[in-house]
Amino acid sequence: MVTVHVERTPRRFWPRSALAAIAGRGLGSVPPPMLVVAGIVSVQIGAALAKLLFPIAGALGVVTLRLVFAAAVLLVAWRPSLRMTRRAWLVVVAFGAVLGVMNAMFYEAISRVPLGVTVTIEFLGPLALALAGSRRWRDVLWALLAAGGVALLTNGGGHLSTVGLLFALGAATCWGCYILLSAKLGEHTSGGNGLAVAMGIGGLLILPLGVADAGTALVQPLALATGFGVALLSSVVPYSVELEALRRIPPRVFGVLMSLEPAVAALCGLVVLGQRLGLTQWLAICLVVGASVGATRTNSTATPES
Repeated sequence: MVTVHVERTPRRFWPRSALAAIAGRGLGSVPPPMLVVAGIVSVQIGAALAKLLFPIAGALGVVTLRLVFAAAVLLVAWRPSLRMTRRAWLVVVAFGAVLGVMNAMFYEAISRVPLGVTVTIEFLGPLALALAGSRRWRDVLWALLAAGGVALLTNGGGHLSTVGLLFALGAATCWGCYILLSAKLGEHTSGGNGLAVAMGIGGLLILPLGVADAGTALVQPLALATGFGVALLSSVVPYSVELEALRRIPPRVFGVLMSLEPAVAALCGLVVLGQRLGLTQWLAICLVVGASVGATRTNSTATPES
């Protein structure tokens, strides 16, 4: 058996060439762990800000704004060629569809379930992918730890929307697919060309749903300004700092730090949205974070087995 380590590919979308210049200036003196944490906080504040916009534009309207803004920036920055092989087009279209659906499901989930709970469940996607096919007893332990955390999360600390939990599980599944497709995208496209086209496809896929959900609210100045802010917080800032951090720390360390995301999401939900979680739910989040840290450490140091 060959043990495969699956990196947690960040869900940040920005051209590396532009970010290299941004990240390299003013961030060199900041310790890499602080950069990663800053990126995580930025993403979760962006999600909280998006939720505040839901009463105006709805979940699908907000995700439409985020995807359209991201697609516009990427397409202008990369000006990609549409001349690709048939196989490359298949990968790009699939990647774009997963991007759109993943973001839509995540936003639908946080419209019904606290942010910390949603991100914790969504984290099961990359965690399950990292543990898939492993026969080591330690990985069984991490899987059981995560399962126990989810059981506590869904059965303790008050009623949670079943529909919201299903959306969160859908987002987790999409995140796993995103990780697998991102590797294929790198094989069949160069630079940010495939990503730019895929983001445009994701935006076009969700656009009709966003228009149907929000209507003319999408073009209100407040919605446009807030949507652009969500794009900045959820894409530009985190990808910039994470790019600089990855230049100075191993991917394994980066993956361990990224495992803090569910806990940070719960804190941002508390501070920004006033979402209070019960002691049982906090314990559940800690169990999932612990499982993620353990799986990241053991799988990243694994060697091929015959």
